[in-house]
Amino acid sequence: MNIVDYNSKAWDRNVEKKNRWTIPVDREAIQKAKNGKWEIYVTPTKPVPKEWFPPLKGLKVLCLASGGGQQGPVLAAAGAEVTVFDNSVEQLKQDRFVAEREGLVIRTVKGDMRDLRIFDNETFDLIIHPVSNLFVDDVLPVWKESSRVLKKGGSLISGFMNPVFYLFDWELEEQGKLEVRYPIPYSDLAHLTEKQIEHQLNHCIPLEFGHSLEDQIKGQIESGFVITGFYEDDFGGKRLLDKYIHTFIATKAFKPFHTTFAAPGDSLKKEV
Repeated sequence: MNIVDYNSKAWDRNVEKKNRWTIPVDREAIQKAKNGKWEIYVTPTKPVPKEWFPPLKGLKVLCLASGGGQQGPVLAAAGAEVTVFDNSVEQLKQDRFVAEREGLVIRTVKGDMRDLRIFDNETFDLIIHPVSNLFVDDVLPVWKESSRVLKKGGSLISGFMNPVFYLFDWELEEQGKLEVRYPIPYSDLAHLTEKQIEHQLNHCIPLEFGHSLEDQIKGQIESGFVITGFYEDDFGGKRLLDKYIHTFIATKAFKPFHTTFAAPGDSLKKEV
């Protein structure tokens, strides 16, 4: 199956379901951002440290796989020149909704986070990439393309899943039991039963992939980044695993001035 197309439609459906990552920020958050008091999240509960950001005024920012009307509008209100890139049309509509409501300028582009060919080399000063690369089966192109479109001296701020989350049987975990069942790297398509996959497809639930820490962290390093910031997060006590380990990771990566990058990807994108 075409995972990119399926997850695009699944996230369109998540907007209808009002998933927490699809709820646009309110007017109060935008007003605070205009007054210099802002924060964004790339993991569920901890805001990204302010010291991870350069001055935002006039900064060219790419919010990568970051639709939903959350990070992009806040950064735009704080003075950045924002492009939101996402695989879901409905998620991008949330960003345009906030932009129209608040008089902000935000460019929205639909496409696969692994292929940013619509953007020239060294286009952006900062990339914001919240927890979303679990929805592609190969994360390495995400880091390579991010490196290519980021200017030398720029930063990539990312959130992603600790793969330990995917070790356990989710259904049992929700019942209060921890049972190791799956290997890492993890894939819904490879490791769920036919009945479980059929349930996800029938209910338009996004397909997920648990990438190794080697691909998540070493993948950034081998794409030319130097990791300069790190923190962990969890579901805010809403999951059993929160009692034992943080299941989210955030990193800040810097692109040195001597970095080289690969050629752009092959597939086409479209601006919406």
